[in-house]
Amino acid sequence: MIEPKASRPHWPDATEKPTSETTGLKSWPWALERLEKSHNYWIATSRPGSRPHLMLVWGVWWQDAFWFSTGPRTRKAKNIAADPHCVIGTEKADEAVILEGTAEEIKDRSVWKLIAQVYNRKYGGDVEPLLMSSGGCVFRVKPQIAFGQDEHAENFTESVTRWHFSEE
Repeated sequence: MIEPKASRPHWPDATEKPTSETTGLKSWPWALERLEKSHNYWIATSRPGSRPHLMLVWGVWWQDAFWFSTGPRTRKAKNIAADPHCVIGTEKADEAVILEGTAEEIKDRSVWKLIAQVYNRKYGGDVEPLLMSSGGCVFRVKPQIAFGQDEHAENFTESVTRWHFSEE
């Protein structure tokens, strides 16, 4: 993966206008660490009629994307089938990484086996039998834009970062 391009997000209500310099921005490895280590993730999708839906999922960062599984009759799966745009957020709001992207259902069961191994390393146990027999869905969320904010940074407003991912 080509590392995403870091910049300052548009912040129209900031009292001090951020500079265009990249000094103080968070690094992509900082964001990756939080994406990989988060135990729970927030996923926001849109219901029919555009009402928001927010839910928790387990997931993994693997091959430059966020992956998660869910049942085909869950609200999030139904929402993604109608509109694949979604937002993923890590669990710790004081060191948040937020991804905006598009979810794609992965139907290739050989990929499911690989994802099960990644899940098992992260969460323990053996999810493969459950995943393979449940008739569930596996989704890959390809990020388009990500945001990072670190409340512990020396200068919080200067460290808020936006990353743009190149289209392949």
